[in-house]
Amino acid sequence: MDRFEPNLRIPGPTALPPTVREAGARQMINHRGPEFAAMLGRILEGMKPYFGTTSDVAMISSAGSGGLEAAIVNTLSPGDRVLGVSIGSFGDRFAKIATVYGADVTRLDAEWGYAAAPDEVRERLRSMPEVKAVLLTHNETSTGVMNPIADLAAAVREERPDALILVDSVSGLGAVPFHMDDWGVDLVVTGSQKAWMAAPGLAMIAASARGWAAMETARMPRFYLDLRAHRDAATNGQTPFTPAIAVVYQVDEGLRLMAAEGADHIFARHEACAAAARAGLVALGFELFADQRYASRTVTAANVPDDLDWKAFNAEIKSRGVVLAGGQGKLTGKIFRLGHLGSVTLEEILGALSTLEVAALTLGRPVEPGAAVGAAQRAALATAGIAALSVTGAGA
Repeated sequence: MDRFEPNLRIPGPTALPPTVREAGARQMINHRGPEFAAMLGRILEGMKPYFGTTSDVAMISSAGSGGLEAAIVNTLSPGDRVLGVSIGSFGDRFAKIATVYGADVTRLDAEWGYAAAPDEVRERLRSMPEVKAVLLTHNETSTGVMNPIADLAAAVREERPDALILVDSVSGLGAVPFHMDDWGVDLVVTGSQKAWMAAPGLAMIAASARGWAAMETARMPRFYLDLRAHRDAATNGQTPFTPAIAVVYQVDEGLRLMAAEGADHIFARHEACAAAARAGLVALGFELFADQRYASRTVTAANVPDDLDWKAFNAEIKSRGVVLAGGQGKLTGKIFRLGHLGSVTLEEILGALSTLEVAALTLGRPVEPGAAVGAAQRAALATAGIAALSVTGAGA
């Protein structure tokens, strides 16, 4: 990363590796030609191991929210009963999309900062005799919580074996292991601007055989977002509409970098960076917001202390080149978030923590110099071993 560029520590869009940026600057090509067909094939096949599926993957030109909308309109009909399990802002959005399209949505809301409880999902499903689908969020960036999707999916299968399980993994997939087929998940959505180290503009969606079958009977309106059209076009190496070619270039290069690094290293790198972020913030005197049993491995949320002027603190941090995310919705002004996903390196997290430490000292807060970086290094080492300290990231 250029030393004059900010250390972008928000949970997306993420900073781009140099070769990914270069890829996005390439000249346009014919999206109906063989070069694009080969690239599309590499992406759709290269995504499958990260989804944990052998089923077809579709790619649409949209933000992650467009992918969530595609998940709803392709599998459901107006009036279908849906259980929307929400643990934060993006879980709320998933349920709202289903409601807007006419689904009969029952909400199951966890307290923000906590994961959904499998027992509560079972109990709610028992009171819903007919359930077409259950909406789950894998990684909730608004709260820094990662849901136990395997356990939640098992609870759904136990109570309502025929219900579709639709998962928002926009900010989780690619950074942590996911086993769609083994867990019995029917549809998963992810976005290019997160772990895939590319610019915003593409959503990738995998569906199980049952998920694809549901699309044949679903009656919600769809045209541009019709995943069947995208799947059918992909068999000929094309997309049904003009794709975001520059972002396709970037995702293709991002997947090449990920293949070179290896999935195990990618997951270990994210584990190490997450552990470092949490330990460093605690050493600076911040209380972590999320239930640490289910702490996200891609973003860490911390409470803003009552005696801290957040605007002044954030301005000091920005002036020193680190960009954090504030709270969303009802957490605005109450928490801040430090992202650690994509091409993030441990060195970048240590640098961000060092900047936070200097900013805290500048504002007269009682911080021991060096405490945050030392705690972060120890946590990374304890989490992933010495190898984690030498993994420089996919974009190096």
